[in-house]
Amino acid sequence: MSATTLTQELTRLRSINPPGDERPCAEHLGRLLEAAGMEVSFHSFAEGRTSLIATLEGADNAPPLCFTGHLDTVPLGTAAWDFDPLGGEIDGDRLYGRGSSDMKSGVAAMTLAAIALARLPRRKSGLVIIFTAGEETGCDGARFLAGLGDVLPGAGALVVGEPTGNAPLVGHKGALWLQAAFRGVTAHGSMPEQGDNALYKAARGVLKLAEHGFNLQRHHHLGGPTINVGSMHGGLNINSVPDLAEVQIDIRTIPGQSNDALCEEIGNLLGKDAEVSRIVDVGAVASNPANPWIESVFALCERASGEPVDPRGATYFTDASVLVPAMGHIPALILGPGETSMAHKTDEYCLVTKIEGAVELYTEIARDWMGS
Repeated sequence: MSATTLTQELTRLRSINPPGDERPCAEHLGRLLEAAGMEVSFHSFAEGRTSLIATLEGADNAPPLCFTGHLDTVPLGTAAWDFDPLGGEIDGDRLYGRGSSDMKSGVAAMTLAAIALARLPRRKSGLVIIFTAGEETGCDGARFLAGLGDVLPGAGALVVGEPTGNAPLVGHKGALWLQAAFRGVTAHGSMPEQGDNALYKAARGVLKLAEHGFNLQRHHHLGGPTINVGSMHGGLNINSVPDLAEVQIDIRTIPGQSNDALCEEIGNLLGKDAEVSRIVDVGAVASNPANPWIESVFALCERASGEPVDPRGATYFTDASVLVPAMGHIPALILGPGETSMAHKTDEYCLVTKIEGAVELYTEIARDWMGS
């Protein structure tokens, strides 16, 4: 089996989140990894919401390398697709389907690399595979695994197979998604003085957010934090004073920012009328480009692409937000075959050449680490 074929198979297994149902993907991959000689376990945080951990032992006590990816995808959207979103069709060098870039191609490439690595006769250190459910809605599967306490194995470094076009990234921004509820008093629309308009309160809060600056120095690889009001809802009908308005806020953070402190900061900015709650709460990740392992992976990617690699970060978040601290603040890289620009888009695709190229990259990275 090629990684391209496996990507097609995974794309045809519907794992759209919500509702998720990642179990078929996890079980399919688990059978392949178990047949290759890896020890496989499954962990579900809800019915059908299944993550997979597979381990390959090394000859000594050196910490293993960890590969990770997620099995869920975002919804299809309302626009019509030119290709079957669950078909895994190939047209030229493009493999189409929801999750083809984000990130079933990365999962497939990691699986094929692991199968090849399991055949190596001498391994000084081992390999860990973590494929998670529920990443798209806030790293739910990774957070569940970390919360189990004795399930996540130790590791010395982490490779996250999110879409980067096979170019390594040293980290990503964190995400703090908030909902702010503003309450008022309803009344007839012709007598607004008898009510208390919750939408006006929300609007005043939104204008404060639009003018808010974080007054922080930009991170040298991730840039500065951002804030965006993504939705605002309130009122039930035109001729009533609304007694509830809700605003959803998307904040992308950089290392050094505390999400707890930031939540308090936004609450103070919006004022006492705002009831602030968290939707997604994950931290930023930034590894040191001077780390010897990261330098070695950069050199490998430069040889493979023939182009220089500069330390950069991603604006999106990954399961590294949870796994890096849970596994002892290990160095991490984001490196996957998917096209960053195609994530979550209609007619999402991944390049076949990059899928197969990722298998070679992952295999070489692991061989170097494992001493084989």
